[in-house]
Amino acid sequence: MDDQQLLRYARHLLLDEIGVEGQRALLAAHALVIGAGGLGSPAAMYLGTAGVGRITVVDDDDVDLTNLQRQIAHDQSRIGQPKAVSLQSTLAAINPELGLRALVRRADAALLDELLPQVDVVLDCCDNFRTRHAVNAACVRHGRPLVSGAAIGWDAQISVYDTRDAAAPCYACLFPADAAHEDVACATMGVFAPLVGIVGALQAAEAIKLLVPSGLSLAGRLLMLDARRMEWTELRLPRQSACPVCVDRKAAPHAPAAAR
Repeated sequence: MDDQQLLRYARHLLLDEIGVEGQRALLAAHALVIGAGGLGSPAAMYLGTAGVGRITVVDDDDVDLTNLQRQIAHDQSRIGQPKAVSLQSTLAAINPELGLRALVRRADAALLDELLPQVDVVLDCCDNFRTRHAVNAACVRHGRPLVSGAAIGWDAQISVYDTRDAAAPCYACLFPADAAHEDVACATMGVFAPLVGIVGALQAAEAIKLLVPSGLSLAGRLLMLDARRMEWTELRLPRQSACPVCVDRKAAPHAPAAAR
């Protein structure tokens, strides 16, 4: 690290669990953020401030006036602009040293298979089950840890699905793809503005811990938040041995790809 980086990341360097080596790992890491809206905005912004060296953002939607109540990476001057491009601009202003890529595309299986071999961690910040299952399946195929968050109304959840650990479940272990899940849109249900910030920041925290690596991740645990009461509930998540998505996986060393 050069002198500017030593100053920029000084508060990380003071943490024994991160220090110089951990910050170097972050600078060498590549994170993929699926979704540039309410969750993706704070998640990607904290990854950028923390010094994750490369960040790829995927989103096929445009900024709308109704987004500005909660999607903090965008402002009124960017209405009509692709969200991925707007978030890229915000990240570049926060930390000009980052390697940034904005893809105005839907995260389908073909794109994910192209991107995942290049990245170390994936953050699912999307808003629909179809994309969530595509992202999860790709993470299982490529052995990449997945940090998944969701928020609607006053309720939210977050977990880590890290199938490099043979005992850890994947997203489909908890939410089977063939189950009847109904996508609920913010446009019909509403969403408490700070809620997506809370969850997005936690997604960034879990991703950074995986990349350093340090601490204990949320793999095997689901945190659920009722923001009306500001009450957290934790559920333990067992792996489902009959899960069709991760049944044939092979355990890999519990370390981020950048460190392997």
